[in-house]
Amino acid sequence: MIQCKRVYDDASREDGYRILVDRLWPRGIKKSELACDEWCKILTPSTELRKAFHSEVLDFAHFSEAYRAELAHHQDEGQRIATLAAHQTVTLLYGAKDREQNHALVLADWLRQL
Repeated sequence: MIQCKRVYDDASREDGYRILVDRLWPRGIKKSELACDEWCKILTPSTELRKAFHSEVLDFAHFSEAYRAELAHHQDEGQRIATLAAHQTVTLLYGAKDREQNHALVLADWLRQL
């Protein structure tokens, strides 16, 4: 199972294996204080794509399409995480304020399709 959770929400036992999926370290959190098992930068949106989305140059639909195109170049890493999720809960941690339109949701959907 793959789920998404804001990095600022409390960790719980039900989170399982926790993966930070932001390219930048989340503001206001010390590295020693974040309960996560790994920081996977390779599956995050490129800097250019992230900036275009956050500056509203791209809407969420176009961002999602472009992000999926980037993810297609990282099938091996995606498959590694999808395999983990087949055996345990994997929680993708993200820092975005928007819980309904963010890159972690696109990533989770992509991973479920592998």
